[in-house]
Amino acid sequence: MTHLQMGTLYIVGTPIGNLDDITFRALQTLKSVDLIAAEDTRHTGKLLHHFQIETPQISYHQHNQSRRLPELIDRLNGGSAIAIVTDAGMPGISDPGTELVQACIEAGVPVVPIPGVSACLTALSGSGLPTDRFVFEGFLPAKGKDRQKRLEALRSQCRTMILYESPHRLRQTLSDLIDILGDDHGVVIARELTKLHEEFWRGSLRGAAEYYQNREVRGELTIAIAPVTPTTPTLSEEDILAQLQQLLQQGLSRSQASRQLAENLSLSRRQIYQLALTLADQ
Repeated sequence: MTHLQMGTLYIVGTPIGNLDDITFRALQTLKSVDLIAAEDTRHTGKLLHHFQIETPQISYHQHNQSRRLPELIDRLNGGSAIAIVTDAGMPGISDPGTELVQACIEAGVPVVPIPGVSACLTALSGSGLPTDRFVFEGFLPAKGKDRQKRLEALRSQCRTMILYESPHRLRQTLSDLIDILGDDHGVVIARELTKLHEEFWRGSLRGAAEYYQNREVRGELTIAIAPVTPTTPTLSEEDILAQLQQLLQQGLSRSQASRQLAENLSLSRRQIYQLALTLADQ
């Protein structure tokens, strides 16, 4: 039995597709709180009806959060226990919730997460890509300089990368990823996770672009991208000395020049500094 605290916000994870994935703790919390703040009360209403939960709801989403925040904080300060849920997954992970959690922390209101399913981790676990280190990028900006900047940042990621994407933007995103990472780079596209037509497509970015080129794409998509393999430049000692010479001529000290060049070339700073000591003073 879940024992709730008065005046506490509960962050409740809900299924991303299969209703059987909800936890006993989540169900008990949703039954016991005074109010549920839902991204879409109609969508959450179906979940509550399925599990015969009659707790009242209030809408809380990106379009009304500035208006709802003071009201929810007042209720919490008044002793109400409130659960926040989104349409699927963990609130705050590419969904509404972060601002409310931050407001609660600032107001001294306790925050208790009730763990649940996450599309990001579900896709990663079944991808077959390295899981020891990964980065979650969420949804890329739809267009413009912000999108290009985020894409460029992926070029140097030595960790598995996870993206969320909508069906109508998948082809463009695959094309953009090919431009950044190359058409042979590995990718896994997870679709309709935990649902009846769950699908994992594994292969190269080029293969994915060809596979989805003439197919109607439906359902929520999670893209797992293989880590980028760093390339070590093959520079001779003379090349390194020439670059050190240029940096010293710009006014950098031997230590500063060695540090900068070591970062640029992914080489040992100690090794480069030993070379720098062989150069005459500028």
